Amino acid sequence: MKRQLLHTPQGVRDIYGMECARKLALQDRLHRKLAAYGYHDIETPTFEFFDVFGSDIGTIPSRELFKFFDRDGNTLVLRPDFTPSVVRAAAKFYMEEPGPIRMCYQGSAFINNLNYQGRLKENTHMGAELLGDGSADADAEMIALIVELMLESGLREFQVSVGQVEFFKGLLEEAGIDEETEEKLRELIVNKNHFGIEELLEGLDMEEAHRRAFVRMPELFGGPEVLDEAWEAAANPLSRQAVERLREVYQVLELYGLQDYVSFDFGMINRYRYYSGVIFRAYTYGTGEPVVKGGRYDSLMAKFGKACAATGFVVVVNQLLAALDRQKIPVPAGKGALLLLYPEELRAQAVRLAKELRARGTAVELARMADGDREDAHLSYAKINGHRFLARMLGEDRIALCRLDGRENRVLSARQLLEEEL
Repeated sequence: MKRQLLHTPQGVRDIYGMECARKLALQDRLHRKLAAYGYHDIETPTFEFFDVFGSDIGTIPSRELFKFFDRDGNTLVLRPDFTPSVVRAAAKFYMEEPGPIRMCYQGSAFINNLNYQGRLKENTHMGAELLGDGSADADAEMIALIVELMLESGLREFQVSVGQVEFFKGLLEEAGIDEETEEKLRELIVNKNHFGIEELLEGLDMEEAHRRAFVRMPELFGGPEVLDEAWEAAANPLSRQAVERLREVYQVLELYGLQDYVSFDFGMINRYRYYSGVIFRAYTYGTGEPVVKGGRYDSLMAKFGKACAATGFVVVVNQLLAALDRQKIPVPAGKGALLLLYPEELRAQAVRLAKELRARGTAVELARMADGDREDAHLSYAKINGHRFLARMLGEDRIALCRLDGRENRVLSARQLLEEEL
């Protein structure tokens, strides 16, 4: 075998052993919380036609997409983002649905990052989309669900930052800024570059009040008191409507009792251009990237043939798991299997016992002991692979049971082992 076949391409990696078990356990816990809020699963294809993620949709630039061709010459794309795929499917299958549609998903998303950025090109995404509800209650439900997912993961120190796309849009319209200047301004605001903003706007013909509002945007972050500051900073109707929407969202969050996890950031501007209202990101220690991101995208579904209010978010599972690791927050990977060791002459008894244990809901891994096997090697293997118990067959009806937390070692009969809480 050639050496290079043992390695993965840059930007992707194998996940195995206990890391994989913990990742799957975390996804299962998050999925149960999504289901508790009434979200139903949907699976969309790993690749779609290029137009689903084209520039008019407002996702990432074409150069960051993984593109290839089918036999008919159509350009296909590995999905970089679930939202356009889910919206496409909803426009196809839920055109006549009368009420709000709640959908959730999980799977891989692919972005062709530059190699020197050190980012993964494949990440596991879990998310929720709420279609057909344009209310502040829907925005608040999204934010409340994000908070509950973070708590469910084990995090206690995190913050959900909430912004409003329409606030920035109102300032742009009032100041009459062209598209090229807008792009530069977006980047400067995201980077909180006050001096860069002042320098960019210095030569432009605009009122001083507009200039001050743009310069202040990166400073408009904090608790609910910042809503009053944002109201004063922008006098145009669209920006003030954006502020009022955030006030209403905050009032609903107070009903959930989750407002302490929420802050506001008027300098938050999402790179996906399809967002149209309230946007949000969740941050915690141990990762420089947000572990959750999302927002309202009321205009996106119209591009697939059906105008419909919509909001949603994605949890980047890889980022969340990395943050949990760095904060030393355990992610229990189930109860852990029993490792059952047996010599060759007791194979039949071992298989029979394993079948009975599995029928009772206990996971059992069988391992035949060869002559010369060291018991400490089996013990080390059991610990590395997350087993809670190691059992060794000493005879037809004698099993040595070892708890790997070190609390007790006993010799039991098969009947006694079947009655144990494993």
